[in-house]
Formats: sequence, C-alpha cells, structure tokens
Amino acid sequence: MAAAALRDLPPELAALGDLALDLRWTWSDEADALWQRLDAGSWEATLNPWTLLQDVAPQKLAALVADPAFTADLARLAEARRTYLGMPGWFATTYGEAALRRVAYFSMEFGVGEALPLYAGGLGVLAGDYLKTASDLGVPVIGIGLLYSEGYFRQYIDAAGWQREAYPSNDPGSLPIRPALGPDGGRLRIPFDLPGRRLMLRVWQAQVGRVSLYLLDANDPINRPADRAITERLYNANPETQLLQDMVLGVAGWRIVEAIAPDTEICHLNEGHTAFVVLERARCFQRRSGLTFWEALWATRAGNVFTTHTPVDTGAGRFSTSMIAAYARHLDRFLDDVGVPLADLLALGRVDPNDADEPSIWPIWRCAGRRAASASAASMGR
Repeated sequence: MAAAALRDLPPELAALGDLALDLRWTWSDEADALWQRLDAGSWEATLNPWTLLQDVAPQKLAALVADPAFTADLARLAEARRTYLGMPGWFATTYGEAALRRVAYFSMEFGVGEALPLYAGGLGVLAGDYLKTASDLGVPVIGIGLLYSEGYFRQYIDAAGWQREAYPSNDPGSLPIRPALGPDGGRLRIPFDLPGRRLMLRVWQAQVGRVSLYLLDANDPINRPADRAITERLYNANPETQLLQDMVLGVAGWRIVEAIAPDTEICHLNEGHTAFVVLERARCFQRRSGLTFWEALWATRAGNVFTTHTPVDTGAGRFSTSMIAAYARHLDRFLDDVGVPLADLLALGRVDPNDADEPSIWPIWRCAGRRAASASAASMGR
C-alpha cells in the first residue's frame, strides 16, 4: 500500500512503493540488489529504500522503466511478496479454527531495522524480532509503540577523546511508515486528556510483513509545544515525561486496539513501561460488561502476558503519589469511571499496598501482581 508516497512513480514501477514500505526487507535480502540499482551510495549509507524512492531523479526512474531486467526483477519480487502475504503461515495451518484471533504486543521500543530508529539496544531488537517471527509464522499479532521525534542518542568521540551524545531528528517523511487510518477511513488520532487540556496523538503504521506496528506520536502542531515533546526521546530522564510516556503507551495504546482490533484476545506486555495497559483494558471491559473494576481486572488477567528483561527494583520506574494523582484525576475521569478510590489504585503499584508513603512502582509484576497477576509472572519465578 504505497499511499504514503511523497511522489508519483511511473506505473511500471509502482510496486517499488509497496516493497519499500514493507519492512520485510529488514530480514530478507532478496531485494537488496534492486535498491542498489536505484542508488548504491544512498543504499549503503541509509539502508532505507523509502528514502531512496523520495530522492531518486526522474531521469533515473525513466531509465529503469526502459530496463527489461530491472522491471522483470521488480515483477518477480512483487509476486514473491504477494505469495508471502497470501500464505496462511505455520500458525494458522497448524491450529486452524483454534488459532488466536489477535495478540497485541506493547513495547517502549522496537528494533525492526536501522531505517526505523526507535530502539536503544537488546530489548528493542528482541521486540523487532518478535514481530518478524510472528510475520513468518503467521501469528495474528499487532505491535503498539511510540514514534520518537529524536529517539535514543547516538554516541561519538569528540576531538578530545570524550564520549558525546547526539539526537538525530526522525523525520516521518523519511521513515518507512504511513498514517494509520481509522474505521471511518480518516486519519486515526487518539485523544488523551491531561490536566487542563487534551492531547491528540497521531497514529502511524509500519508494515512488518504480515504484522502491523502502530506508533503513537504527540509531535502534532495541534498540540501545545511542551506536549509535543512527550514522544521526543526514548527513555527520557525527566520522571514526569517518563510517566506521561508510560500512560500514553498503555492507555492510548489500548485505545488503538479498541479502535482497529477489537477482537484482540491476548495483550502481551514487554517490560514494565507498558503497565497502564492492564488498567485501561480492565476499564474498557468494565464498561462493556457492567462488572465492577476489580471483577473486570480479574476477568481480563488471563489474557495478559508479561515478559521482562530487568526483573529487579533498580529497573523499575518509581513515581511519587502526588505525581500520579495529578494525572490520574484527569485521565478521562478514570477514577470516577471505574469507581475506585485513588488509594486503592496506587496500592497496585506498591510492594506494601498499605504504605501510603511508598512511591508507586509500575512494572506489571507489581501493578497487576496482587489482583491481576499474569500467568507469565509465575513462569518467571515470582
């Protein structure tokens, strides 16, 4: 689906847009020679065919149209992609009607490839491999994350031998993504209430083979300048920004699922930054079912899976009671909606739920552990 292209391609080369937007090229090198023929230097520098398509000269495109070897290779690759997407995959073939309807995978970072720099290291690379494997196996997964305008820092050594950090800007027009569309066919935006104002989050879609990755973006001119920075950097050092990112990923992320994949059965949370998904999922189920919040939390817990890479307190995000309360009271009237006192909600994030002075810890093994512990927590030996 090349609707996000910033330029018109000759009809004979239209399939290039589909190939460039499908991040399957990050783990399948069958199209590498094709991208090198567009611009070998740019391909080596960026490993991003989407950028190549935006920059290649019209004269070069015209020459490729007249090159029967190139158009034949393009047709072959386009057909191979259609075949790949049309195959049911091992999962559906093996499990048939017993297969899952949908898994929503939440992660603060996704390392799909260098052309989509939304990761810091191993955690993100694992999340990217999760999506790629799901695509190859045909597991019905969607990914939910954040689109960072700068992402994680790049290290370099200055003239004096000191390590320095740089934050390159991520221009959405240069990334292999496209605006996500809602059920009405318009651009999908997710509203998110903050104290005294409303944040509108744009949603972008990256195609990872058979899997769609949806990315929330606060950097929209419709938002206040300070709010646009919420999704600026991965692992921001400011605790308030960390809390906002966790809320956006969990709460607004689940609202994406409600909007485009309401048949989702399993919610897979990768690390504790995604913990607010548990609360928003329970709230949405509570509204549909008429249950109490605690009943909804228990009813949805069987479908929550959690994996962690830092199962120690030093890897946990700690937020003061006053900071959480300031936002919880304005989060779409969350407390009034679920009918739960703030103290009870904060107790979910504490080691000692009766210690009102203890900062809340929001990894999912704390947040959901007392009332809605996922089955995977037991498998981790907790």
